[in-house]
Amino acid sequence: MLIDFAGLKPVEAYEWMSSLIVPRPIAWVSTLDAQGRANLAPFSFFQMVTGKPPTLLICPLLQRGGKLKDTVLNIDERGEFVVNLATPAQAAQLNETSFPFEAGVSEFEACGVTAAPSQRVAPPRVAAAAASFECKLAMLEPYPRHAPSCHLVFGEVLVAHVQDDLLDADGKLDPGKVDLLFRMGGEWYGRSVNAANFTLPRPR
Repeated sequence: MLIDFAGLKPVEAYEWMSSLIVPRPIAWVSTLDAQGRANLAPFSFFQMVTGKPPTLLICPLLQRGGKLKDTVLNIDERGEFVVNLATPAQAAQLNETSFPFEAGVSEFEACGVTAAPSQRVAPPRVAAAAASFECKLAMLEPYPRHAPSCHLVFGEVLVAHVQDDLLDADGKLDPGKVDLLFRMGGEWYGRSVNAANFTLPRPR
């Protein structure tokens, strides 16, 4: 089957791409607005960029009507955010935080998510997340420039909080213990710990 994207509506292009480019990790992003009120929202257009400097990327889409999401407004205003990685046990809470609450409503409070203080940035982190990356804004750009549909938000990682039970006896991260919630197409979700997973050494 050949799909010509030039003839697709944006929603159709989104459906094809989001259902085939899977699994996608979820950035559960916490921010503060200008009044110091917390916001928490999930984004599955998310990836690491480089380790020098340690940088990650989230791509929040515009809301219907072209309005910026609170996450983008808060990051632009304060220059800080936290990317939390949710566990499968947090799926229901993460899904609840995707609801379009009014600006100023704390999803932490509305959805019963326990917050914990961050170390280097003002926004709180999700206490029970598998890991949380405290970030300072490195770059925020609309894309595409002539008619933006999203914003590219690059964050430099300052510190990370990692749950102790993900570490091995030497204090290093054990990849086999990292059980994260991830997004598939439509309403499908998955988890990173799976009996079908396998190791594969790089060729030499």
